[in-house]
Amino acid sequence: MPRAGWRKPESDRRLSDLVSVGVLTRVFPPAMVDEVIEATGRTQVRHRALPARVMAYFAIGMGLYSDGSYEDVLSQLTDGLAWASGWREQYQLPGKSAIFQARERLGSQPLAALFARVARPLGAADTPGTWVAGRRVVAIDGTCLDVADSPVNEEFFGRPGVNKGEKSAFPQARLLAVAECGTHAIFAATIGAYRDAESTMVEHVLDALTPEMLVLADRGFFSYALWRNASDTGADLLWRVSTGRNGPTPTHVEDLADGSWLAHLRAAKDRHGEPMLARVIDYTVDDGRDNPVAYRLLTTLTDPDTAPAVELAAAYAQRWEIESVFDELKTHQRGSKVVLRSKLPDLVLQEIWGYLCCHYAIRSLMSQAAHHSGHDPDRLSFTAALRVVRQSVAHQGAFSP
Repeated sequence: MPRAGWRKPESDRRLSDLVSVGVLTRVFPPAMVDEVIEATGRTQVRHRALPARVMAYFAIGMGLYSDGSYEDVLSQLTDGLAWASGWREQYQLPGKSAIFQARERLGSQPLAALFARVARPLGAADTPGTWVAGRRVVAIDGTCLDVADSPVNEEFFGRPGVNKGEKSAFPQARLLAVAECGTHAIFAATIGAYRDAESTMVEHVLDALTPEMLVLADRGFFSYALWRNASDTGADLLWRVSTGRNGPTPTHVEDLADGSWLAHLRAAKDRHGEPMLARVIDYTVDDGRDNPVAYRLLTTLTDPDTAPAVELAAAYAQRWEIESVFDELKTHQRGSKVVLRSKLPDLVLQEIWGYLCCHYAIRSLMSQAAHHSGHDPDRLSFTAALRVVRQSVAHQGAFSP
């Protein structure tokens, strides 16, 4: 129902098409966007047809309408931004070249800073699937994204090799993220080249870990130095490690009542250094196979009364939630087999940060909906939420950013 005194604006686009802007401006308010742009030194010196704030929303909008042209994405956003300002600001639709130049002027730093400013874990104290042994369960992992095949992108990001000495079709950027398992919210990330090792990139996200967290990681991440650095954040760790010759060699200290055991961790070359106390949990999963896979977990939770081994082994299965997060980001939001469009490295970074901001905005909306309805966020469909954000059925004037 339109509000009293409301008049239809001079635009042939329906307000129901603009709800996406409302979601974006709710999570990333215009005043905050302006502050971030100013802090990164990207404020315009003179008035332009595409101001920096509009281009910040445009970068996020590309993550919402990944299959649209520059003009399509901008047309989805401009009327919504004008409506959000009470129609005090009107935006004309420039051409593709002008949009590209405006993207270059903005760069990637404001989007990275905007994500860092806003992204936080979303789970509340009563959010299902968020807590184990009184700790917020988060997971660290990495994935690769195909980027446009241009010489500068190949030089900056590199590309994987394939059989017979050939190269893959596209260069790839490597994304490493920290996600909250209960809500699928990515709250810390770093972007590197394909050649960058995830175990090295993780050092850039350790600042996001806090003492209330239980951090899950797969066996490719362990090193004695990284374990020490991650432990020093105050967060508790629950990492799978290899039991082969390349895995760590814990020194037995004490057997515990629940079948786990305490051990000292110390690199062979660091014989005289202070050992790190950890708890080792060895187990197999009975999945009907003749030779079940053996798992070994290391954790800083050394008290079996606080965190029994069976509970931690079950909790480690939540590490797969971050794989679902990457599926949301790469398959549903971006689109299956879609290559990022930007042909310059800094614009690739801008595009990826825009995708991350967009994903966080959608997950924020889903988290709020789950909280108000009393449901587990895992029971809500990301695909449905994405569709609602793109094509809302809200009545004109009924939705306020």
